[in-house]
Amino acid sequence: MFGLGTTELIIILVLVLIIFGAGRLPDIGNALGRGIRNFKKAVDSNDEIDITPKDDEKSEAKKDQEKK
Repeated sequence: MFGLGTTELIIILVLVLIIFGAGRLPDIGNALGRGIRNFKKAVDSNDEIDITPKDDEKSEAKKDQEKK
């Protein structure tokens, strides 16, 4: 996994525990998971914007044109 061995992962985990504390680890994991989930959703979503007018707007435009 990314060229990291067991020893490196343990060292990283200990440093994270020292810096953030054990109480904040679930919050950090939750935020990281939400960020990854939102990123995947943004990548998979369609970038097209629908600009077609609704039926109500079409009928109102026709009525306005008929009045003129």
